[in-house]
Amino acid sequence: MGPAGDAHPPHHHAPGGDAVPGTATPLLVLLLLLAVTAAYLLAARRARRRNPAQGWSGPRSASFLGGAALLAVALLPPLGPAAHTDFRGHMAQHMLIGMYAPLLLVLAAPVTLMLRTLPPVHARRVTRLLHSRPARLVTHPATALVLSTGTLGVLYFTPLYDAAMSHPAGHWLMNAHFLASGCLFVHAVAGPDPAPARPGVPVRLVYLGLAIAAHALIAQAMYGGFFVHVHAPVDQVRRGAEIMYYGGDIAELLVAAALVSTWRPERRGARPRALPAVPGSGGVPAR
Repeated sequence: MGPAGDAHPPHHHAPGGDAVPGTATPLLVLLLLLAVTAAYLLAARRARRRNPAQGWSGPRSASFLGGAALLAVALLPPLGPAAHTDFRGHMAQHMLIGMYAPLLLVLAAPVTLMLRTLPPVHARRVTRLLHSRPARLVTHPATALVLSTGTLGVLYFTPLYDAAMSHPAGHWLMNAHFLASGCLFVHAVAGPDPAPARPGVPVRLVYLGLAIAAHALIAQAMYGGFFVHVHAPVDQVRRGAEIMYYGGDIAELLVAAALVSTWRPERRGARPRALPAVPGSGGVPAR
């Protein structure tokens, strides 16, 4: 691409315009979201029955319901089909799936809920998996930053976006990546679930700051037409860049608020507290 003063290159409508999913796809998405939400609520009910004194947090259940609702807004009509043909719709969908819904889903602490409701044998297996070397690597904030924010440059500054939009399966895989990488980043930076490789709060704030800066640079480059490889009208690309810039800032500020709310500065000379055990799980840490 030329310098900032040059005109934008010609853009064309997204090649995925004829790949809008039929009526069966929204129905399947709705059924899947309802099934996952029902499973979470049933697990929360089981956790309350197992330990009435400890119970399960109502705000966490509400957070999961909110995350599932945002996914429904992003994937179902009218936004779902519009995201296949309009870059502005795609970016709005990207923000909901990759940033806002993951924040609410992760704050619902699904892993902690699973540890409290699984039989002790299975809960110990999950705990061993969380402490394994591959899990520590994947859940480290540096890895999460590369998978969530770092891949955006590859998507929008190479032909990958147009290739993904040219086929329905590619679009769904892209959305799945947004959701998984978004949940991973929120979990690594501010999640309440167990994360053995998670560094201290100051270090996580640094990684969050890097994500904010990278997100802003990608959005600004997209708005200015630098390096962007998206075949869509210039106005759609610019509006999409604005959605990414301002929508990303708000989402990352919410992640920062969730992170700071968990900050408990350690006092000098204070002894480390033992992790609370999950009731009925053979000593599996709750957090």
